[in-house]
Amino acid sequence: MDNNFNLISSDRLSGHNFLVFIEIVRGSKKKYELDKETGYLILDRYLNTAFVYPANYGFIPLTLCDDNDPLDVFVLTQEILDPMILVECRPIGVIRMLDNGQQDDKIIAVPVKDLMFQKYVNLSDIPKFLLSEIEHFLLHYKDLEQKVIKIQQIEDFQEAVFIVEKALLKYSKR
Repeated sequence: MDNNFNLISSDRLSGHNFLVFIEIVRGSKKKYELDKETGYLILDRYLNTAFVYPANYGFIPLTLCDDNDPLDVFVLTQEILDPMILVECRPIGVIRMLDNGQQDDKIIAVPVKDLMFQKYVNLSDIPKFLLSEIEHFLLHYKDLEQKVIKIQQIEDFQEAVFIVEKALLKYSKR
């Protein structure tokens, strides 16, 4: 089954504004991934720690990163989003990290059409506890799997735009 991401117009995907495909909802212990063969979400695993996802989580379609996966995104929202939807977002920052020694950046984004988050332009604009919660989650959600996560840097809007544009370009050249 085709997921039809190839039908997304390139003018809907840029470093400043992009679509995010939601895989995992805020508060979930279930780790879903898009099954490339069927186009459906498949349960990859349960989180083996006491953690739940601190924000809605997904990826930017038509991107490719160094780990050969699409670019991951945490989407900050006032409500839990449904899985398998597209939401128009803009970046406010990026967490540069290594997952078992492999680059695995996480964009932090907000929905374009959510007035509650309209004032958030950079990570410095969000409540500090929210960023701390995401950072703590990333550092420890794989502890019982014996995987090592290392956060390299937490960067603001401009670096996030650069990372998104780089991933879009890499996908277009595949």
